[in-house]
Amino acid sequence: MMEFDREEHGSERIDKTCENGINTETHAPATEEDHKSCEDNEENQKSWSLERNWGFPLEELFRLALKFFKDMNGKAFNTTYEENLRLVALYKQITLGPYNPEACPEIGFFDVLGNDRRKEWLRLGSMAKEDAMEDFVKLLNSCCPLFAPYVTSHKIEKEEQEKRQREEEERLRLEREEQERRRLEEEARRREEEERRIKEEEQRRKEEAERLHIEQQKQQIMAVLNAQTAVQFQQYAKQQYPDNPDQQQLLIRQLQEQHYQQYIHQALRLQQMSSQKQPEDSNATQTSEDLAALVSNEAVPICNPNSQSNSLENQEQTDSKSFHLFVEGKTDEAPIIAPSMWTRPQIKEFKEKVLHDEESVITVGRGEVLTVRVPTHQDGSHLFWEFATDHYDIGFGLYFEWKDLTIPTSSNNEGEATTDTNEGTAPAEGEKLTEQGRRPLVNEVVPVSRRDSHEEVYAGSHQYPGEGVHLLKFDNSYSLWRPKVVYYRVYYTR
Repeated sequence: MMEFDREEHGSERIDKTCENGINTETHAPATEEDHKSCEDNEENQKSWSLERNWGFPLEELFRLALKFFKDMNGKAFNTTYEENLRLVALYKQITLGPYNPEACPEIGFFDVLGNDRRKEWLRLGSMAKEDAMEDFVKLLNSCCPLFAPYVTSHKIEKEEQEKRQREEEERLRLEREEQERRRLEEEARRREEEERRIKEEEQRRKEEAERLHIEQQKQQIMAVLNAQTAVQFQQYAKQQYPDNPDQQQLLIRQLQEQHYQQYIHQALRLQQMSSQKQPEDSNATQTSEDLAALVSNEAVPICNPNSQSNSLENQEQTDSKSFHLFVEGKTDEAPIIAPSMWTRPQIKEFKEKVLHDEESVITVGRGEVLTVRVPTHQDGSHLFWEFATDHYDIGFGLYFEWKDLTIPTSSNNEGEATTDTNEGTAPAEGEKLTEQGRRPLVNEVVPVSRRDSHEEVYAGSHQYPGEGVHLLKFDNSYSLWRPKVVYYRVYYTR
């Protein structure tokens, strides 16, 4: 039934052409070009129809069909003898073209299978390759019902591969975009870093130039200040280190630096006071040249307390006592050196050690201020102190009372002393009254401030400024309800 000759096959082709809307009887092509165009249209329509039905182009569909025939023939299906001859003939027509006796070797008379295949191949005549592929697919589909599911599975696999390929392409595209974005960000970051580095370099150069300028001004100001205080500082250094020139020079440099810092503070304070008196729209900023002129034209109040600049010094006393390097009333006293202060967390161990000495545990009543007097020792050079409290904080401050230095009392006190003095007193009694009218000079070393001594041990040291008494003040005046227990220890070092 499947075996047919060339004429029958040709009639089928004519019928297919008619089905595709081409009337070969009434619309014969006038030229050879029109005939070729018509054939191309038929082939394109067939290919489109097959691809739409099967999901594969004709050549790819043929390769799937050929692979299925070779792998599954005799396993998943069995073709008849005629079907097998037809499939083999179509395969030769596709791969070798129409039958050519000159190109094909001769077949023996008794080779029945070979002769039948030659005859079937010869019946195909000049069938086109595309038509042979289509017939091969259709014949294989009619022979085996499993071919269609086989093609469908490959179609699904192809779609999945295409999907994976599209996803991979999308992933690669996103990766390229991400890399490009990172590259642009890196370039922008490098540009910003370079700009920042250039700005920092410029700022550093400006700061360095400003620092050098300030340093030059500082040297100029210190040269004037040092010329005024050279004798006083040398005398004090010789008193402190009589046999050590190196230490004398080191101490003189420290005193000169402190002197410079105090003078700058006073000059800036004066500048601020003068600027406040001027209208708001005026610029009262004093330049460094003005400071140098001020140094050269005015006397330093620290070193010359009897000069006309005492009014500035007295005003500075109320603002910041910590900048006084010399005791008032004399020009050759030792400066008050700033103390060193620190804390440590071993409060429990400290209290246990101090408890062995009953005198080292004191109670400061509510609203009271208790002062511990510690005289300077002839064999010592520094005072050290440590203290802690139970449960609550306490105020602490340090003062120094000079031994041989006094200042006049207020006018009221002088009046009272004068009132108590009789006209007929002896000269010795008059001198005694004069001494009673003066009080010891006391300098503030550490202002009173509340300390969290119930959490840490507060400690510090202070170099003896001279001979006198250190006053350790424990202030509980702010507490109206609670007394404070203080654990303290003081000692001196050489």
